[in-house]
Amino acid sequence: MPRRSETHDAEMIGWKRYAEVVHGPVDSSLWIAVTHEDLPVAAAYEWSILPSCGAVVLFSGTMRNHADGRDEVKKLTYEAYEEQAVVRMRAIAEEAQKSWTGIGRIAMIHRLGDLELGDSAVIVCVSSGHRPEAFEAARFCIDALKASVPIWKKEEWAGGSDWGTRSQDIGKVSSPTTGSV
Repeated sequence: MPRRSETHDAEMIGWKRYAEVVHGPVDSSLWIAVTHEDLPVAAAYEWSILPSCGAVVLFSGTMRNHADGRDEVKKLTYEAYEEQAVVRMRAIAEEAQKSWTGIGRIAMIHRLGDLELGDSAVIVCVSSGHRPEAFEAARFCIDALKASVPIWKKEEWAGGSDWGTRSQDIGKVSSPTTGSV
């Protein structure tokens, strides 16, 4: 069995290679991207670990086989206004950093294009000194992403295809404490 350092080195090499494809972290604390590639779930988790952080929360939204009133969903297709999606995701992450103390790193990465059952569509990963802040900031990030980022989902199921049933108007990124940014 390889030593921990050898395993870790191999993981980091894989992460760096993947990060080049998926627009790696924009700075030392944020990794914001949209991509047509499979999402780097494990890489985002590994990247988020810092010596000062005792908690890492990873949320992965995956494709399931049903939606409201739609059985046997077979495929999802995500489209986005990519430039604005990244701008808004960054604003969400920066708001989380301001709202919770001790946040180490935040990764928010959304998949575009066609997805099959079980594929990750979106990941949010937050590290912090303690678990309450990590959980709360991750929840804020995914909820704000769903409410304010211009990404749309089309569903294909046994009876047809159409845009997602829980679509909503794109809103502003809101502060978790004041409700506005």
